[in-house]
Amino acid sequence: MTILITTLVIAVIGLVVGAGLVYTGKKFEVKVDERESAVREVLPGNNCGACGFAGCDAMAAAIVNGDAPVGGCPVGGAPVAKQIASIMGVDAEAVERKVAFVRCAGSCEVTHNQGNYIGVMDCRSAVLSGLNVTDCAFGCLGFGSCATVCPQDAIQVKDGVAFVNRKKCVGCGLCVKACPKGLIELVPESKRVSVRCSNHDRGPLVKKVCAVGCIGCGVCTRQCEHDAIHVEAGLAQVTYENCVQCGKCALKCPMKAITLPPAEYMQREAV
Repeated sequence: MTILITTLVIAVIGLVVGAGLVYTGKKFEVKVDERESAVREVLPGNNCGACGFAGCDAMAAAIVNGDAPVGGCPVGGAPVAKQIASIMGVDAEAVERKVAFVRCAGSCEVTHNQGNYIGVMDCRSAVLSGLNVTDCAFGCLGFGSCATVCPQDAIQVKDGVAFVNRKKCVGCGLCVKACPKGLIELVPESKRVSVRCSNHDRGPLVKKVCAVGCIGCGVCTRQCEHDAIHVEAGLAQVTYENCVQCGKCALKCPMKAITLPPAEYMQREAV
């Protein structure tokens, strides 16, 4: 009899607790938009944070809630944007893929080391040491922190300066965050005219430390017919929205601190 009563009591308690859980679950249910799961499936899953959100889950929620554009994933680019736009029932805006660009051309041939660095071979550690490894305090240290974090093996250090393979780069932005000197930026893939320098010192000081550094002379600005390049704080800056890739600024730069566009652009301009 005692066993029967105990069993009944336990069963009743189980029913009450179960009913309570069901009621609580329905009362505090958080409804998940099915589109959020669909968008999450389309996103590449890198969780790199280049979109400005904590990861792909957060990005998917932001897109569904209207807090992020359908083309907000720099890694997925236009193909992913098109799929997400279809899910959301909107038109996909044209999204140009971006690639990383190192704003420094200070290789071993054009600048010099101040000494032999014997610390941890990591750019961030070198900066924390308070020492300038090269003559240029603004230049690439060449220890490869950017290359270490790149999931696509798109960055290599050559002759003491980081170099980006544009074909491999997916524009995740991890290298941008890893560079302690802020030398790397994401630029539109079609734009090849860029300033390969980050030195804000005055011209004479730049010449002393680097043979290809920007001296802020303004020749590039005077050559540009599209208001696409200006000297700010002693350093030339490109406004990519205005740049038509004519390459005139690069051709006239006395220090050769500006990259040239592909040959087809130069041929078109010559015609």
